[in-house]
Amino acid sequence: MSIDVANESGVPADEERLSRLARYVLDAMRIHPLAELSIVLVDEEPMTELHVRWMDEPGPTDVLSFPMDELRPGGQEDRPSEPGVLGDVIICPQVAARQAEKAGHSAQEETDMLCTHGILHLLGYDHAEPDEHKEMFGLQGELLSGWRADEGAAGGRPHEREDTAR
Repeated sequence: MSIDVANESGVPADEERLSRLARYVLDAMRIHPLAELSIVLVDEEPMTELHVRWMDEPGPTDVLSFPMDELRPGGQEDRPSEPGVLGDVIICPQVAARQAEKAGHSAQEETDMLCTHGILHLLGYDHAEPDEHKEMFGLQGELLSGWRADEGAAGGRPHEREDTAR
């Protein structure tokens, strides 16, 4: 699986952690091992430009997702999705930090949530309708809980884990 993380924000970030989180989410969602994903951290000015251009909304936002090949989660246990380019997740750490402060948790926890949220959007999940919201945020919560347990068991270090997508 190719996961590229680029920090163009000027804010220090744990790029390896974001890559591990993305791999965890993609494995859990049974995305093909040859899929490609890009995660880019940007500051407020480029995020504002993207938000205005693509969503016709003013100001910066926390996360935007730009799907490419419209990959969907894999099916049965022994069959992952098709290979392809999943797309781009763009995160603004400055907005994430403000939201984290308001929510009473760390900026890293907020960034983890935004990364997971962005990947789910790439996989076709949405939250415009109440039933979609319940499904997407429920899945997001399950994935983050699993990630925290998995990451905590490894002491926050890179480690091998069973690859359920193969």
